[in-house]
Amino acid sequence: MQTSLKIGTRGSPLALAQAHETRTRLMAAHGLPEQAFEIVVISTSGDRIQDRPLSEAGGKGLFTKEIEEAMLAGRIDIAVHSSKDMPTLLPEGLELSAFLPREDARDAFIGKAARTIADLPRGARVGSSSLRRQALIRRMRPDLEVVMFRGNVQTRLRKLDEGVADGTILAYAGLKRLGLGDVVTDLMSLEQFPPAPGQGAICIESRIGDADVERMLAAVHDAPTGQALACERAFLAALDGSCRTPIAGHATIAGDKLSFAGLIISPDGGQSHEVRLDGPAPDAARIGAEAAKAVRAKAGESFFDGWA
Repeated sequence: MQTSLKIGTRGSPLALAQAHETRTRLMAAHGLPEQAFEIVVISTSGDRIQDRPLSEAGGKGLFTKEIEEAMLAGRIDIAVHSSKDMPTLLPEGLELSAFLPREDARDAFIGKAARTIADLPRGARVGSSSLRRQALIRRMRPDLEVVMFRGNVQTRLRKLDEGVADGTILAYAGLKRLGLGDVVTDLMSLEQFPPAPGQGAICIESRIGDADVERMLAAVHDAPTGQALACERAFLAALDGSCRTPIAGHATIAGDKLSFAGLIISPDGGQSHEVRLDGPAPDAARIGAEAAKAVRAKAGESFFDGWA
């Protein structure tokens, strides 16, 4: 490319770590120097709104809106996101064009009063802003108090140190990317505490039809991660896809086979419905949509009407 490739990102330490990883992979794939890339930090509504849950403020699109506007205006060429932050509907003219190899998708518990959720004393406080995590905590331990925890990873760990809560849950992938894996006191199993669709995967968004960018990104795209995410995002899109619904979903790829496990759960953790579906990896999106149809049939429409 004649000019530097402008990489748009949020300004949190984790977002910057993900942008730097993307730049490093592109440099290696194309034999380009660091100067061939410019990382452009963009402040988003989701970063600025800290006093209430995203579900009340406008949903997960708050983390992408300003970045996508910059891309459509030509101020940046690509955007690097945490896949779990991405709405299922993208603005016209934009697409998710590449996924980097997925990190560990599990959630991690960081405990102060105990090393595991099971060992917390009755009435202990666990901080989380995620409706999915809140619901899963309540399913495990209805006696615990769940308190709202917003902010980047460092902010949440600081709140923990200040005694705002006795423990919190964060994505293990993010902690590892920040070199903070040693703060984890317990890793949550995928079966007991299924992750958010897209958790652990970095995605790259670009303008549709930008041939130069497409060629560059093709060299760093991880096909199995892309297939897994196609399944998970199809599951999410067919159910809700916003921050108002506690939904979990995780797909794994082994050769040309895909295995998917999905869950919908009420915010109080009292009701949940699971689905498992296997099939050919190239049919990932179809499998995700079929899994959503199956779990919706199990739950019945009244399940969604009661709390969505």
